[in-house]
Amino acid sequence: MHQKDLAFFKKLLTEQLNELMGLANHTISSLLDVVDRAPDPLDRATLDSDRTALLRIRDRESKLIRKIKRTLESIHDGTFGICEMCEEEISLERLKARPVASHCIKCKTKTEAQEKAYG
Repeated sequence: MHQKDLAFFKKLLTEQLNELMGLANHTISSLLDVVDRAPDPLDRATLDSDRTALLRIRDRESKLIRKIKRTLESIHDGTFGICEMCEEEISLERLKARPVASHCIKCKTKTEAQEKAYG
């Protein structure tokens, strides 16, 4: 992979990581600052439901943060863009669509078919 492409992906992933970390920090501080002053049980239930949904979203984002960090490490150690299964290059089109991809489309399709078949 060309240095120009590596720089592009590093910048893109770093920006995504910074944005997600900012959202996570904001969520943590907002949850810590919330004081339940809603006297109505229905209002409290709505607040709890909203918090639960927000935490589910942040949980998914935390998984993406871990993937981004692993991908940035792979850029640093020279393994970015190499499929973890077949060790062939992952196409630039795939990496542009999913920069944290660790499998080429062929291997990813194969693993998804196996997961679907075995539950």
